[in-house]
This record gives sequence, C-alpha cells and structure tokens, in this order.
Amino acid sequence: MIESPANRLCVGILTLNEERRIARCIESASFADQIIVIDSGSTDATRDIAARMGADVHLFPDWQGFAVQRNRMLPLVKCEYFFFLDADEVITDELKREIQRAVASGDNAAWKVYWDQVAFGKALSRMAKTAGGVKRLFRTDNILEFKGVVHEYAQLKDETVPARVFKGRLLHFSRDTVYESLLKLAQYSQLGARRREQAGKKGGVLRGLGSAISNFVRFYVFRRGFMCGPQGFLFCLLVALECFFRYAILEYDPPQGANAVVKR
Repeated sequence: MIESPANRLCVGILTLNEERRIARCIESASFADQIIVIDSGSTDATRDIAARMGADVHLFPDWQGFAVQRNRMLPLVKCEYFFFLDADEVITDELKREIQRAVASGDNAAWKVYWDQVAFGKALSRMAKTAGGVKRLFRTDNILEFKGVVHEYAQLKDETVPARVFKGRLLHFSRDTVYESLLKLAQYSQLGARRREQAGKKGGVLRGLGSAISNFVRFYVFRRGFMCGPQGFLFCLLVALECFFRYAILEYDPPQGANAVVKR
C-alpha cells in the first residue's frame, strides 16, 4: 500500500458539488505528496478542478455515509501518513508547518486538530474552540477503518498510540450564506436524530428545547460567541436550532437513514 519512504503524506478530501471551495482547499494541502479526492456524484465542475490541480480523483456516487467514503480512500493511499480533510476546510500556514514536523518525526501517534469557524464572511477567531477536536493525522498502517454516520472518526489498530494536539487550526468555511446554513441544518438534524435513535434516545419538544438552550448558552456565552458580532450570534443560533430539531425529528419525523447524500 505504501510505495516508498519518500512518499510521506497523503491528504484525503471528500467532495460533493464543491466547485467554489475545492481549489482553495487543495491549494492549502499542496505540500502533501498525494492528494486523493473521493467525489460523491458532483454535477458541477468539482472533479475537473480537482484533477487540474493534480489530485487523484475517484467517483463513488453510491453514497453510504461519510465513513464509507473515507474507507474507500484507504486502499488508494500510497504514503506513510494520512490526513483527512473536507472540501470546506483550509489548512493554515501554522498548521501546515506542524503537520510537516509531525510527519518528519516518524512518530506513531494520533494528532488532533481544532477548527476556526468562518461564518457569513467572518472568521470567528475570538470564540473558544468551537468544534473539531478530531484526530486527523495518523500513520496509514495504523488505520483500521473509519466509523460514524456523521462526524466520522478513525478506528486504529493500536489505540494506545500517543494522542497529540496541533496548535494551528483548520479554517472551516461551513456557513457562507444563511440559506445554505438552513439546508445544512435540515440535513444534519436528520443525521443527528438517526444517531440518537441508534443510541436508544427519545425525542420530543421539551428535550429539544433543553438541548437548544444549553448549547446556545455554551457557545454564545462560555465559548465567547458574543465577541464575534452578528455573525457569532447567527452561528450560535443555528447550532442551537440544529440541537432542537434533532429531537423534534426523532419524535415526529422518524429518521430516514444515512443514504441521503449530504454536505458538511
């Protein structure tokens, strides 16, 4: 699977109709020895743009979830280390240098990355860690598989390897417009409801209100969303609404499964 010690780092990206974002994402990962794009059936120019930029592009339109798409990358990896990325994310210069140092070390570890959200044209950098905290970089030969309906994670062959945290953050351009955010809210509420259904949890309006209020306070007050102006308020409100609708869907609109193709 790994061709040569000279091929140190592979970055794997999932896409679906990301022609506005994919060039910026791939450019930020251009220091990697290999870039793999797994496309879920884009009808725009996503695959053409990615191929022109030198990515190894593969089409898998039979969507079965984020983890399945990630697992389809693994046999294609030709490098010693693997870092996974989304098309609406950008690797900052600080994070790039840290990734390069980690790869050069040759260590067998799992490195965690946090996000800086970019919402409605503004980086919410004054917020505390809003999301992420996901292990993203691994030695390829230590990855067993990816799991998870949404917010997938890597299950490792050796889970005892050291866990490390990068100081540099990813930029996450997840909310460009209110309209796109509402579409994403509907998709992620559905997936979140499915995950809670699998865990045997109950839905309902009161449970949804409790989750929404507690998460709005957590993000807007304790994680300092109030310091990020109107964009910070909108971001925290949308997070809270997603929390509410997960429980409303669970009670009144049973989840339909993980087969609907979604974007992050």
